Amino acid sequence: MSFYQPNETHDPNLKSWLESANDPNTDFPLQNLPVCKFIHQGNTKIGIAIGDFVLDFEPYYNMFVAERFEEKSLALAASHKVRKKLIEDFSINASSSLKNLISEHLLIPMNSCRFVLPFEIGDYTDFYCSIFHATNVGMMLRPENPLFPNYKWLPVGYHGRASSVVISGTKIKRPKGQRRIENGNIPVFEPCKNLDYEVEVGFFISKGNELGKPVSIQEAEDYIFGLCLVNDWSARDIQAWEYQPLGPFLAKSFATSISPFIVTMEALAPFRVPAFERPEGDPKPLEYLYDETNQKYGGIDLNLEVYIQTQKMREEGFEPYLLSRSNMKDLYWTIGQMVAHHTSNGCNLRVGDLIATGTVSGRNKNERGCLLELTWRGSEPIELPTGEIRRFLEDGDEIIMKGYCEREGFRRIGFGECRGLILPADQFN
Repeated sequence: MSFYQPNETHDPNLKSWLESANDPNTDFPLQNLPVCKFIHQGNTKIGIAIGDFVLDFEPYYNMFVAERFEEKSLALAASHKVRKKLIEDFSINASSSLKNLISEHLLIPMNSCRFVLPFEIGDYTDFYCSIFHATNVGMMLRPENPLFPNYKWLPVGYHGRASSVVISGTKIKRPKGQRRIENGNIPVFEPCKNLDYEVEVGFFISKGNELGKPVSIQEAEDYIFGLCLVNDWSARDIQAWEYQPLGPFLAKSFATSISPFIVTMEALAPFRVPAFERPEGDPKPLEYLYDETNQKYGGIDLNLEVYIQTQKMREEGFEPYLLSRSNMKDLYWTIGQMVAHHTSNGCNLRVGDLIATGTVSGRNKNERGCLLELTWRGSEPIELPTGEIRRFLEDGDEIIMKGYCEREGFRRIGFGECRGLILPADQFN
């Protein structure tokens, strides 16, 4: 089915007997229905978020969709068939007996669930798809020529560390590593001084391709299950010393946080927009990266927000402070182009692989997606409501990322939160 055209499941007038799903501020109305995995009473379960609750999917499927839950996968929970059935059963017009059965036996309060990674992630690839982020970083290092010659021809990426991808809420230990001392010849090994976040969007692979068989740009989104939020934690001082000539390594591999909920491609249909409009003079993508449909619908209008709450802010009762807002539609390369390029050499993707967009930044200063950009490498510090100054992250700081899609004529849908609190290098509990 098309991921680009809204259907009856996106009707903004849909109402549920579950009141929290009708709250205009909820991330999870009937029009969303993101999937997740969680632990409840010692059991790991597949879930679907609705309002302030999580639906226990397997018994629901057995009772209302099919006699036997034959395929224990998130893909089944995200299918159009299940989506339509859920909207029917949670409709305000559903029978009282059905409401009672579902509410008493299948709905679990979200605040009593412990969320876990939705997939066993075998591989993780991180791209570099924001031209604004790439230009800003390049300006700091190479002001005369900020972008490398390949940037406008292919989606740049690197292979990340899947074993250190963690679920939102996991505390992040400040990494140690080698860094260069100013005007010194011998590096030191000590805790990172310039710890940073990067606001990104991730997507999971829903089916694999055979080794040696590329995925075409026309088929690329058929391989994408859905989207989540990603915080690609970065140790900037370690990165500056180690990245040449082979790129990121220990500065990135210590932790990557993701949000628990995967918003499906079908749920995102009303929020598809054209691919990034390239300035005059920029090259047209090569044939394997170009498709008219992808150009027309390849972008996603996803608003991203980043907040910080320091230890002092928590102690003094301050709400998290908004650092930046950006939007996924400003990415130079689309998610379809990322998949097509990733497999163009015959690389085989597998179910559950995580792919991230790279830092999502916009044109303006308040749209910069990391502290490296916001503080311009620490030279323009941020003052917080408590009077504290931040160039990079301090111990006790918590970063909270949020994402949501909204468009006139459709219901707002959200991605939940991606949180991480920084612990000192010598503490982890």
